[in-house]
Amino acid sequence: MKTQINRRNFLSNTALGGLGLLILKGSRAAFSYEANEKLNVALIGIGGRGSWFVSTIPKLDTNVVAMCDVNERKASGSFKEIPEANKYHDFRKMLEEMDKQIDAVVIATPDHTHAVASAMAIKMGKHVFCEKPLTHNLHEARVLQQLAAKHKVATQMGNQGTSSEAFRRAVEIIQAGVLGEVRDVHAWNTGGGPGEQPYPGEAHDLPDYLKWDLWLGPAADRSYNSRWINGWHGWRDFGTCQLGNWASHTMNLPFKALKLDSLWKADAAVPGERLVRLQAEVSGFHKATFPKREIIHYDFPAREDMPPVRINWYNGPGDAPAPRALMEKLMGHRLDWGDAGEKRWQDHAGCLIVGTKGMIHSTGHNMSFKMLPEEQFKDFQGPPHSLPRSRGHEREWLDACKGGPPAMSNFDYSGPLTQFVLLGNVATQFEQRLDFNPLAMKIVNFGQANEALRREYRQGWSL
Repeated sequence: MKTQINRRNFLSNTALGGLGLLILKGSRAAFSYEANEKLNVALIGIGGRGSWFVSTIPKLDTNVVAMCDVNERKASGSFKEIPEANKYHDFRKMLEEMDKQIDAVVIATPDHTHAVASAMAIKMGKHVFCEKPLTHNLHEARVLQQLAAKHKVATQMGNQGTSSEAFRRAVEIIQAGVLGEVRDVHAWNTGGGPGEQPYPGEAHDLPDYLKWDLWLGPAADRSYNSRWINGWHGWRDFGTCQLGNWASHTMNLPFKALKLDSLWKADAAVPGERLVRLQAEVSGFHKATFPKREIIHYDFPAREDMPPVRINWYNGPGDAPAPRALMEKLMGHRLDWGDAGEKRWQDHAGCLIVGTKGMIHSTGHNMSFKMLPEEQFKDFQGPPHSLPRSRGHEREWLDACKGGPPAMSNFDYSGPLTQFVLLGNVATQFEQRLDFNPLAMKIVNFGQANEALRREYRQGWSL
């Protein structure tokens, strides 16, 4: 039997050494670490959003041993911030060369490379924290969920509101039945999409600070054009627009609190058809980009002890996220979309959960909420706590890496959540209703739409 001894294997195979106990590899206890043992973390994507982790992760009692980015200009400040870390452009090379020195990986690249980086790290036994949205498409979300379970690594998606007191308290209140039966949810964002855009045609001179081939990753090969990068959120080849960027936060609360995730669990009680039906109303159907305005209705069947519910997603600039008047009437005040209240766009994103006995209005990140009508809940105390509280989203994941409880937005939960929100991006490509079976991950009434659940991978890149 070949035995490989290195720091990570030693840490994952020995615990409670003073008691002389043998911990079997593969058990949960196998990932126990000494309380004062620092994890060696690698950061993939350190410009833009990734710079947050450059400043945060070292403060959480870790060693950042490697950093990777394809854009030297955007990453230069981050590279200088942790000079002792090894520097790379290709995460594949980094993971291969530093395998024995890396315990965990944080990924904050553009959406289209989340899955390939996460999958490689997981298969090498690394714990993974991946920014939202977890993946570029539904198939990738399912694969990461399965890989994480197979390799028994600690995972977390970066929808940080999940770890807030507000999120967990709102879930407890809703699941305790305080709002009564919930059959309607309204979630909105005023960002919108780019609308119809032609594919960039001409080739631009490639800047010397950018590794274009590595930036493309698994996406189809093409000549460099600055429009691909400057507006990548709006191109279907690379981004997921507001559903991936924002609904991963905003619609997280109803997904958890209303037990919508149970439809993805084979042993969950679902009395009727296990189908999510959705229909999109859009400003235009575009192959390359996302519509400027969209309204998407998700109809969920009864599940567990919850009645059927419609989740309504409204996205678009200005007054486009209709029905504004309906939501303002339900809430009893005007929404601040730059033209009401403090006129600071404080309500640019949000979620209204409507029950027969009351409502909850949650902000875009689920980090605060109000119970409505306010007078009715003036002295409300609420049910006792039933969910664990978090020491912080990243710290919760690091605790799980050391053998603690799984993080709440681990891939077993955030995988289905990602499938849920990204279904909307599938719906905006077709004019008809789509019936989706979560267990089979298949659209059962319109076969050609299943092609939009996955992507082709360029040679040299795969899950």
